[in-house]
Amino acid sequence: MKKRDLIHWLSLAVAIALGAILRFWHLDLKPLWMDEVITAIFSLGKRYNDVPMEVVFPVERLQEIFTFQPGVSCAQIAHTVATESTHPPLFFCWMYGWLGWMSPLGKEWVEKLRSLPALFGVGAIVVIYYVNRIAFFPSAGITAAGLMAVSPFAVYLSQEARHYTLPMFLIALALLGLVQIQQDLEKPEGVRFWVWLGWVTINSIGTYVHYFFILAFIAQIGTLLVLMYWRRANILNQGKIWLALILSISGVVMSFLPWFLVMLSHSRRAETDWLEPTNYIAPLYQTFLGWVLMVITLPVENQPLLIVIISGLLMVLFGIWVGWQVFKGLRQLWFTPSTHLATLTLLSFSIWVLLEFFAIVYFLKKDITAIPRYNFVYYPSVCALIAASLSQIPKKLLSKFVLLLVGVLSCVFVVSNLAFQKPFQPEQVAQKMNQDPSIPLMVVMAYRGDQDVALGLSFALALERLRGGGEDKLMTPSSPQSSNSYSTFAFFKQSPDFQSVWQKLSQVPAPTTSQMNLWIIGPGRKHRDYPQQVVLSRQSTCTIDAKQYYRIGVPYQLYRCGNSRF
Repeated sequence: MKKRDLIHWLSLAVAIALGAILRFWHLDLKPLWMDEVITAIFSLGKRYNDVPMEVVFPVERLQEIFTFQPGVSCAQIAHTVATESTHPPLFFCWMYGWLGWMSPLGKEWVEKLRSLPALFGVGAIVVIYYVNRIAFFPSAGITAAGLMAVSPFAVYLSQEARHYTLPMFLIALALLGLVQIQQDLEKPEGVRFWVWLGWVTINSIGTYVHYFFILAFIAQIGTLLVLMYWRRANILNQGKIWLALILSISGVVMSFLPWFLVMLSHSRRAETDWLEPTNYIAPLYQTFLGWVLMVITLPVENQPLLIVIISGLLMVLFGIWVGWQVFKGLRQLWFTPSTHLATLTLLSFSIWVLLEFFAIVYFLKKDITAIPRYNFVYYPSVCALIAASLSQIPKKLLSKFVLLLVGVLSCVFVVSNLAFQKPFQPEQVAQKMNQDPSIPLMVVMAYRGDQDVALGLSFALALERLRGGGEDKLMTPSSPQSSNSYSTFAFFKQSPDFQSVWQKLSQVPAPTTSQMNLWIIGPGRKHRDYPQQVVLSRQSTCTIDAKQYYRIGVPYQLYRCGNSRF
């Protein structure tokens, strides 16, 4: 092997190793948030009815809830997902198989839950290398692998126990097939059967992983149509290519038909209405900020104002600098005959996805640009274009080094929970609820639906980390409370309204200690909905602490309880 080739492959190995280290480092540091709890429930072979409802239970019982349930088939998981979620089933089936292979899960179950998405994140590094190697040249492949390895956005997605890195991995594979199809358009043979078959297979799988993969598939079709029109005079076998395209689209569509009606029912569920409409300007700057987060992420969440201003300014300035470097490189790629079509392919794909995003924002009134994680749909193409562009500009080694250094620093912030913090911030909620560690604690989630249950479980898991639990025993409103129960949790449904929660609380056994802190989480409620006092079993009066009211997406209020027998 030549020295140059050896350096090339060593560079790729270093990029993959660095990407793996960043993705698996502190994998269990951040608490599970609501969506990850949903992943855990379905991927462990459980359902929402496995969660104790309308009873008070010690937080130690959470370990029983989050245990692997053997003997569950993919068909059963698919049925659960179809009825209790709004996602396709394949990711959860694969996660179930992965967790079964890693059983017994033990106390490291959170790390094992997140390990498969992290592994797919590493796999995407390998695939994006080959995308740029085939589309452009080998050094562009190395740059793409290095860029994705240290991308704070990619590392953030890889440490989420969610179906983001798997579709990102599949989209990168689909782009690899798309680039090969693009290169075949003007060749005498025109169509390589195995390339088109692989492309169809990847896209068919992707539609069963995440509904947003459909956007990527449409963008690929649009890109092929642009290429065929752009180079129509040079395509030798237009009839054969049109036939291959029609058959391929038909194959993907037909493969998704068994799940199509389920998708329609999911689109009408209340869980899909959480994205609120926005003004006309916000999606534009939110999209720009989403691009910036792909290359640099500094601490701006829950930081002092001065740090927020400095970090935000540095991120914007760095993003503008990277954008200028990419613009110069893109111009060279566009006007170089050997890289023109590959540039058009990846650029067209990215633009198609962006147009779809804006159509969802402005026509469907759902501002998905406000959620950076959804950019996984076109992140692989953006990463490939940035890497290829940086490989073209003067002083490219310096620019790559700066980008690498900033990326590694950003990833340190991400894995240390200083950036891309979990929504609803379970650890902060738990810390506020645990402000009196020596006093027994009860938390009540006044839930409205399944997502509120998952949110409550995320808070309970964060509390368990801080406090532990009591006896492994359920307590119904009519049963005596164990004197050993130190921290407990309950799910009481707001049905028909919030008043029902107070009625259920009035039947909860009074604490056997002189003091107890009671926290009430009330999704959809306001401060005025909380009464001044709550009575437990006519023995314990809980008085509202007006200074201990908080809201992080949902409101939660502290009541301080005392037992009249003491």
